[in-house]
Amino acid sequence: MGRFLRCVLICVWLFAFVSNSHAETPSVEYGPALPGTRLLEMEGDGAQIASQMVAGIDRFLLQEIAAAPGKRTQYWDRNTSSPEAYARSVEKNRQRLAETLGVRDERQPKIGLQRTTSVNEPQALASSQNVDVIAVDWPVFGVIRGEGLLLRPKGQVHGSIVAIPDAAQTPEQLAGLDPGIAPSSQFARQLAESGFQVVIPTIITRERGLLKFPGPRQSQLPGRELLYRSAFELGRHLIGYEVQKVLAAVDAFAQDGKQPIGVIGYGEGGMLALYAGALDERIDSVGVSGYFTSRQNIWEEPIDRNVFGRLREFGDAEIASLIAPRHLAIEAAAGPEVNLPGEHGSAPGVLVSPSLEQVTHEWKRAQALVGDRLADARLTFTSEEDGQGSFGSEQWLTQFFSGLKSETSLATTTQLPEYVGKPVDQQARMVRQMNQINRQNQTILADSAAVRTAYFRPDNSSLAAYEKSIAPYRETFETEVIGKFERPLLPASPRTRQIYSESKWTGYEVALDVFPEVFAYGLLLLPSDMAPDEKRPVVVCQHGLEGRPDHLIGEEKFAAYQAYAVSLVERGFVVFCPQNPYIYQDRFRTLQRKANALGKTLFSIIVPQHRQITQWLKTQPYVDPDRIAFYGLSYGGKSAMRIPPLVPAYSAVICSGDFNAWIDKVASTRNPRSYIWTGEYEIFEFNLGNTFGYAEMAGLIAPRPFMVERGHFDGVADDEKVGHEFAKVRHLYAAQLKIPEQCEIEWFDGGHMIHGQGSFDFLHRHLQWPKR
Repeated sequence: MGRFLRCVLICVWLFAFVSNSHAETPSVEYGPALPGTRLLEMEGDGAQIASQMVAGIDRFLLQEIAAAPGKRTQYWDRNTSSPEAYARSVEKNRQRLAETLGVRDERQPKIGLQRTTSVNEPQALASSQNVDVIAVDWPVFGVIRGEGLLLRPKGQVHGSIVAIPDAAQTPEQLAGLDPGIAPSSQFARQLAESGFQVVIPTIITRERGLLKFPGPRQSQLPGRELLYRSAFELGRHLIGYEVQKVLAAVDAFAQDGKQPIGVIGYGEGGMLALYAGALDERIDSVGVSGYFTSRQNIWEEPIDRNVFGRLREFGDAEIASLIAPRHLAIEAAAGPEVNLPGEHGSAPGVLVSPSLEQVTHEWKRAQALVGDRLADARLTFTSEEDGQGSFGSEQWLTQFFSGLKSETSLATTTQLPEYVGKPVDQQARMVRQMNQINRQNQTILADSAAVRTAYFRPDNSSLAAYEKSIAPYRETFETEVIGKFERPLLPASPRTRQIYSESKWTGYEVALDVFPEVFAYGLLLLPSDMAPDEKRPVVVCQHGLEGRPDHLIGEEKFAAYQAYAVSLVERGFVVFCPQNPYIYQDRFRTLQRKANALGKTLFSIIVPQHRQITQWLKTQPYVDPDRIAFYGLSYGGKSAMRIPPLVPAYSAVICSGDFNAWIDKVASTRNPRSYIWTGEYEIFEFNLGNTFGYAEMAGLIAPRPFMVERGHFDGVADDEKVGHEFAKVRHLYAAQLKIPEQCEIEWFDGGHMIHGQGSFDFLHRHLQWPKR
């Protein structure tokens, strides 16, 4: 019997055993409010209230997105007194854009374009009267190479251009070799016939299933999303990789002295041209078609365009302002239309052609940002057929061409090149390009543990020194990884109502205000035997993915929880079970998309919710404010690693069913348990691989008591990966901080579930509550 099948059978047996051992689900009956609170009058049961929570967070994030453009001035200090002063004044913005796009790897110092055809083949792949077409590639960094076509004029070369197709187009189509693009839109060919050497790079496709992996796990994600996932976790980005390919071609042009230099593109290519032009001042002219707009709805676009913090500092107008005082030609044309339904575990996404009104509005914003005093700045704008005409218009190319300050004129011939050699195997080329990016991601992943070790170096000389030195790391974790909304918590305005009345405990629904439109909600369970003025320790019990607080109190189909909230309240603990907003599938996953656009995450909401919960609990007469623990399973275990580092009220923490080598779990295409293969597209956190794995997050919890609850047959990870990561935590607590009693792990013969034995002992010991 295979290991996987054996694990499944054991888990099924365990769950069945636990289900049969459960007490009946407590009865629900609404009653009065807790003393000192208003009556909770929200309609519906816990599921409906959870739905209202998700809807409220959605409204809050949309309001923050709408307000983002008006807040961007704080990140900019433009000096328009001269072109030189302007370039200096926006350099920090340029650097931040590069970091956001993952453009952080040093390119090869010497770059040259190289033929990729066999020596037995003609040097030119194809030819026309004025242009030769050559299959080329060029080094970028690591194992990544650009690959595509070079269009070389047969006469004098007046400069160099990178012409970038959309993700649904090929270099051959843009060169006029293959059908699919009308001759009038083949701008790469027209620019080459005008006397410029033109490189057309291959752009990663959204087609599914091209990249194959060893072993049984294969991915049906769109190609761009597949490569985006690992890169994003490692502080890189598919967009950044492709911008690097463009800039490496610019390096080759500059080294050969083939100037001036231009970059131009359509659709995805227009996006890359805009970014490349913003980052590299050697580019004299930039052309963008079928792309330019405010990006306020970037969260709806394919997830491979998810750039962390994009809307906080940059709309397309702000990026355009980084090109000034160089030339930018924007064409309002029909952009690519894409509809990704979110099947096979992928994220839903749509591309809609920007309207003329949208393009015009953003173009005017860009002009206003640059200002009239910057006389050399040239932002030009073209449109035909109300902004929905074909791309590659003569007017657009003429304006782009003028930025290259060439004495030659734009050619408008329709003569197409013809093959003289064997056509390139385009699918094999695409697979090569994808494999290179995947291998580069996996190389960065392999190095990431050493990067985190070099980064995370608190002072372990004493507990006092550790507490002081860990504070800046917690601040970085909150502001740069989790994301922090710079606004105070609202007054809690607690609303409650009794919902359970059992012999040993009473249960209340609780709702607390957090931010405008955002509230916290959960179940408060109070032991029936509390004496007047007695203060009890609290255990905050956190559900997993798609869970609800009532799942923790006895429903048989949620046997993995073992009704552990009831077990704890019957042991005499006060228990609070919060509703976290990771519920309702795409509804909550799109919250992550919206938050990411602002440089935030779902935990940017969850952390304030827990701050409000713990602050309110501390004020209750039956609660000891110094004895509040956090205990979560699955996504609740994920929460255990992210919330307590930023909520000091949690005096002890238990992570159940989630602790593992997290960065590998998220970014690996070799680990069969990786999130690369699953539908949790919201799980990826930008640049986490270079900063905080689970060992480092546990370091943010230290020196508070920390425990891992681990079932041998939990499919989250293999034992060896869990043990390897936990060994780092144990070393910190026991060897460096000399507090071994504060850190432990319990291994048990079970699956993805609450075990409730060593963990309960841990709570009794560290919350100083006697067993009964």
